[in-house]
Amino acid sequence: MSFWKKPALVAVSALTAVAVSACGVTSGASEAPKPPSVLELLTSDLKGSLLKAVEATDKTDSVTVTMTGTMAGEKISMQGLLDLGDPLKAEMKMTNSKGATTVRMIGAVIFTEIPAENRAGTGGKRWMKMDLTGLSEMAGTDFTKQFENADPVKQVKTLLAIDGTTVVGQETVNGVPTVHYTVTTPVATYLKQIDAMRRDATEQALATQGIKELKIDLWVDEQYRPRRAGLFMGKLGDMVIDYTDYDKAVTIETPPPAETTDFAEMLEGLQGLTASN
Repeated sequence: MSFWKKPALVAVSALTAVAVSACGVTSGASEAPKPPSVLELLTSDLKGSLLKAVEATDKTDSVTVTMTGTMAGEKISMQGLLDLGDPLKAEMKMTNSKGATTVRMIGAVIFTEIPAENRAGTGGKRWMKMDLTGLSEMAGTDFTKQFENADPVKQVKTLLAIDGTTVVGQETVNGVPTVHYTVTTPVATYLKQIDAMRRDATEQALATQGIKELKIDLWVDEQYRPRRAGLFMGKLGDMVIDYTDYDKAVTIETPPPAETTDFAEMLEGLQGLTASN
């Protein structure tokens, strides 16, 4: 081999090595494939990811909830805390066109804060107690379910139980990366997912507005926890729930008896006055 050919051969060999390296070919064992991220799994394995979301969220002790929407043409909002233990506890500030009210729920007992200007009629007491254990059966609906339905694990279970859920894509909710799921379902299918005591009233309200299907949305984060849930009921209304501050320490206590007046006792007193007249 002549002397001038050696530099050319070296150059060709170097270029070949660079080209092979650029193509990702190595003489040793190939690199292991990178495992998919949670967001990728949430997108590709819809049912499996929702089952993991049920498991993860079911272990949650508490969460901060913000609910906004419209109902029968009126804007409403609620913000507060859910203690997801047994019994379920909640403290919410509810706002509508008439003002704001703080409500606490301890199991089936609800305490509504009485506005300061109205406390003269209750002997200065701050809270009105309503035990809905029996009242809900008489009324044909369980008011406590309004709070229980805000439970994030219930949102996931509802989506799992309905066929046809699809992935919209990756979206950021309150600064947190999530995957957005959606499903549009007939009213009859949706009614099977809600508490039996509320079905008739809900079905009647939807039928009155001529609503035949509902749209349900859910946003799940990289820890398999819901970050937002949405229910869209056409002309009847809509509701969006945001979940933040998972497992933050919360204390929701029964108001002191000295600051509480019992609605049932007050009602009995009024009925006694009516009967005596």
